[in-house]
Amino acid sequence: MSDNDILVEVRDLKVHFPIRRGVLFDRTVGHVKAVDGVDLSIPRGKTYGLVGESGCGKSTLGRALLQLTPPTAGEVQFDGVELTTLPAGKLRTMRRRMQMIFQDPMSSLDPRQNVESILTEGLQTHGIGADRNDRRRIIGETLDAVGLPKWALSRYPHEFSGGQRQRIGIARALVLGPELIVADEPVSALDVSIQAQVVNLLDELQDSLGLTYLVIAHDLAVVRHISDIVGVMYLGALVEEAPSDRLYTEPLHPYTRALMSAVPVPDPDVEDRRERILLAGDLPSPANPPSGCRFHTRCPWAQPTRCADERPELRQIGASRVACHWAEQIAAGELRPHEVTAKITRPEGEGEEPGVVSAPSEPGSYV
Repeated sequence: MSDNDILVEVRDLKVHFPIRRGVLFDRTVGHVKAVDGVDLSIPRGKTYGLVGESGCGKSTLGRALLQLTPPTAGEVQFDGVELTTLPAGKLRTMRRRMQMIFQDPMSSLDPRQNVESILTEGLQTHGIGADRNDRRRIIGETLDAVGLPKWALSRYPHEFSGGQRQRIGIARALVLGPELIVADEPVSALDVSIQAQVVNLLDELQDSLGLTYLVIAHDLAVVRHISDIVGVMYLGALVEEAPSDRLYTEPLHPYTRALMSAVPVPDPDVEDRRERILLAGDLPSPANPPSGCRFHTRCPWAQPTRCADERPELRQIGASRVACHWAEQIAAGELRPHEVTAKITRPEGEGEEPGVVSAPSEPGSYV
C-alpha cells in the first residue's frame, strides 16, 4: 500500500495522565498510562474498527488522534501533516477535515440549542456558506443524507428518540464535509433495531462520500459488519491487528481468542460445542501495568520465560500484526492452555508488591 493510500498514520502514540497527591504541595506520584505506544495506519476510504475491554484506552486513543486530548509523546500524521506539532490556528483549520461522533448524543448535544443552531455553529466557525440561506441549504442536504426531516431544524435534542439524536450527532460531523470521522461507540446506547439503521447509514455515507472511519466499539458483531481492518487493544496497547475476516476466523493473540470466544453464535449446537476461554481476574490498573507482556497475568498460555520480562513487539505474521511471543506455537497447537488463578492486587504503597498472576513455574506446557 502506497503512502498516498494512507490517510492517518500513528506512531508510538502515548497519552499519560499524571496522578497528583498533596494539599499544600501538589506533586506527581505516578501516571495513568491510558495509551502507551500505539502504532496504526488507517487507509483512505476504509473503516478501522477498534475493540477491547472498558478502560483499555480506546476512547482516549480516538480523542488523541484528533488532538482533543494532547498526546504525551508520539506522532499523528493526517494526510501527511504532523498534527502534534501543528500551531493552534492551523490545527483549528485542519479540524474541519476530521470530526467525531460521540458516544452519548444526549450529553454531547447542547440542550439549549435547536438542531439548526447546532449544525450552523460549525459552519460559522469555519466560514462555510456565503450567507444564512446558503448555510440552510447545506444543512438541509446533510439532514437528507442522515434521514432526518426538515421540521427537525426547529426542535431541541430532548424532543428526539435516541436513534434520531445519534443521527443529529452524525449530521453535525458531516455538515463540515470531513474526510475522517472518529465514531466513539456510535450505537452502544441504542436498541438493536436502531443500531442496524445507524450502522447501515454509516456504511451508505461512506460509499457515497468516500469517508474514512475509526469506529470504537465493544460490540464485536457491529465491528465485523462495518470494518475493513480491526485492531484489538489491551491496557493501552495494540495486541493484534488484521483484516476483519481474518481476525474473526483466525485470531492469533490469546486475548483476541478470548474475546472471540465470548461472541454468541445463533446455532445452539455450535454454541454448545465451541471453545470457551474465561479470563481470570480483572483488567490490571493502567497506573501500574504488569511488566513484560501486559496480558500475561491473565493469559492461559503464558510461559515462565519472556512473558513476564519482555514486552512483545507488534510483529507481522501473515496478514496479521500480533504482539505475542508465542503466537505461532499457540496457533499450531504446540502450547497447551493452563489454568490461571487470580490473586488480589494491592495498590502500590500498602506494604506489599502488587499481586500478579504468573505462569506455571514448571515449563511443561510444550507438547
